[in-house]
Amino acid sequence: MTDILLALTLGVVAGAIDIIPMIKRNVPKFSIGFVFAQWVVLGLLIPFVNWKIPSWLKGLIIGELGMIPVMILTYYRNKQALPSIMIFAAVLGIGLGIAGAKFID
Repeated sequence: MTDILLALTLGVVAGAIDIIPMIKRNVPKFSIGFVFAQWVVLGLLIPFVNWKIPSWLKGLIIGELGMIPVMILTYYRNKQALPSIMIFAAVLGIGLGIAGAKFID
């Protein structure tokens, strides 16, 4: 149970890190909520996936794949935001992979 709570906390932290710049740019609240929820789910998922690859690579792959729905929705509204979404997905995914391996595995 504590592993799940820790993973949830990691997801909330990753989501908060991702939405802070969005709040400063007056992004619609629906988009902010969607991105935050996506990171909470990824925080619960990444640490428990058991792939035989380095934890940072696992986080990178799942982080990028998990943000595909966000990228699709963003594509039609603001194509210029896609590079920053991909960068945040990579950095936060790697962070979740490493933190999950250190604190949960």
